[in-house]
Amino acid sequence: MLVLTRKLGEGIVIGDDVTITIVEMKGGNVRIGIDAPRNKKIYRQEIFDRIALENRDAANWDMTDLDKISDNLTVGKKKK
Repeated sequence: MLVLTRKLGEGIVIGDDVTITIVEMKGGNVRIGIDAPRNKKIYRQEIFDRIALENRDAANWDMTDLDKISDNLTVGKKKK
């Protein structure tokens, strides 16, 4: 991990197309501005971690779960 110290108004550049600038420092918080192409996905760490967890959970399904869903769909069609 690279650790940098930046002052208000200073920034860092990542690759050729991402710039991060320190916008405000107040109390224990730091506000940053990110200048990046629109096609770059930018997430807060806690959101990214949640997405990754949900993706892992979705990939670990069991065939019995699929059978239950199929049964529910079949029951729903018979009621109509």
